[in-house]
Amino acid sequence: MTIEVRIPTILRTYTNDERAVDAAGDDVRALIADLESNFAGIAERLVENDEVRRFVNIYVNDEDIRFTGGLETAISDGDTVVILPAVAGGC
Repeated sequence: MTIEVRIPTILRTYTNDERAVDAAGDDVRALIADLESNFAGIAERLVENDEVRRFVNIYVNDEDIRFTGGLETAISDGDTVVILPAVAGGC
């Protein structure tokens, strides 16, 4: 099973500057574990205390996983996962 994972610029130092990498897993948790096995250190940037970090957004096929089951969100062959840092600002 191959899932395309799109990596934000800030995390590309972990993926040898690749914009997208392939990973495998039946759910987002397993996918992150697979990413970690190939790109050491990336998981701690995504997950803290067994939850997605507060300022990280993960989407499976354009659906925010916070509304589809969190780390247990199922993924299938051919899905696309997008990791985005949350953006905040203002005065």
